[in-house]
This record gives sequence, structure tokens and C-alpha cells, in this order.
Amino acid sequence: MTVLRDADLATAFDHAAHSYDALVAANPGYHAHLRRSARRLRLPHPGTGLRVLDLGCGTGASTAALCAVLPDADITAVDASAGMLERARSKPWPAGVRFVHAPAEGLTEAGVEGPFDAVFAAYLFRNVADPDAVLTTVHDLLAPHGRLAVHEYTLSGHPGHRAVWTAVCRGLVLPVATALGDGGLYRHLWRSVVDFDTVGQFTDRVRTAGFDQVRALPLPGWQTGITHTVVGRRTAGAGR
Repeated sequence: MTVLRDADLATAFDHAAHSYDALVAANPGYHAHLRRSARRLRLPHPGTGLRVLDLGCGTGASTAALCAVLPDADITAVDASAGMLERARSKPWPAGVRFVHAPAEGLTEAGVEGPFDAVFAAYLFRNVADPDAVLTTVHDLLAPHGRLAVHEYTLSGHPGHRAVWTAVCRGLVLPVATALGDGGLYRHLWRSVVDFDTVGQFTDRVRTAGFDQVRALPLPGWQTGITHTVVGRRTAGAGR
């Protein structure tokens, strides 16, 4: 199968929004791993005076992770799926959180303006048609020395890690999602990980986009070698 893109992917996420939280809750460590990646931004607690962009917020799991780590930050959470955003908005949030309906490629048109002190992107980059263009946009929205943390399924390149990912998807995730009527989306999610960059390739991509201090940090549990936090920093005075 081919992966979904743009409007087709947003529509699939709209349909899956009703069951998305229940499915991710069955993933051991899902929310704890997001909080770990948010801490890897290494921003001062409690985030007073900081502006953070949560890019690809979905139903708000990544937003909640940022709120837990930076409770006083001003957080702009963006997603292309209206259905996922409706679920996110229905939850209780601090006054500093706002949600914006926009694709990652259309932030300017949606009125999302920098500079931000940090950008957090969870499970986003393998789902966009042009990750390099989105990285350029993110780079330009950051303040000098602004931080980036990408929490993503980026396989190590070891065949065993790819085999674990495929086994989990085929043995657990796909049967449940298919029963809920969202098999097409989750087949895309499996395939999008297999087809996307390895973690080494993605870190190179981030460096090429103009970030320095780029590192790939592992996550524990069954996702070791499957999910990573890739962090980087916009160089002072860097522009395009």
C-alpha cells in the first residue's frame, strides 16, 4: 500500500479521532515517553514567559506533555485534522494553551507567527509530504538559540527493530484498529514508519536544515531502536 498524504490523511485522522486516545493508551509508556521528550527541550521550569509551538498536536497528548513539563509556558498547538483538534479542545487546559487548525505546511496562512523559544513535534515528520520544507519553516519560526525536539518513530536501521515494529502493528494495533473501522489509517502508520528515514538519516536531515547540537536520544522499553527524540538548536543569528 502507499502512505496517505495531505487531505486524505487528515480525513483518516478525523474518522479515527473518537478512538485514538484509547488506542494510544494501550501503548506502554506512550505518555511518559512524550513527557521525557518534552523535558529534553531543556527549557527552564516552569516555562514562565516562554512560547512553545506544539506541531502536530493530535488529540492533545503532546500538549499535555508540554503542560506537565512547562506549566506556565504559552503553548500554541497545531494540527491538520479538525476531528483530532475537536477532541483536544474538549479537554481542560491552562489559560496559556491555544489550538489552531492548520497543516504544518500552512502555518503562516493560519496566523502562526514566531519567534518561538521551542518547537515540539511528535509523530509528525513522517506524515508530511515534504519534511525538509517543514523543517525550514520550523527553523525560521524559532528565536536564535531556540530548541527543537522531534519525538518520532525513526527506526535504528537494525533489522530486529523493524521486525518488532511490524510484529506489534500486525499482531495488535491493526486488528484492533480494523475492528474500529480505521484499518486504513493504521496500515498507513505502519508503512509510514517503515518507509521513513532511519534515525541517522533524520538527524542528518535536521542538521542540513540549519540546526546545530543535533542529537538522537533513545526511548526505553519495547520502543528502543524504534522511537527516538531528535533534538537540535537554531544557531544564533542564523537566517534564510
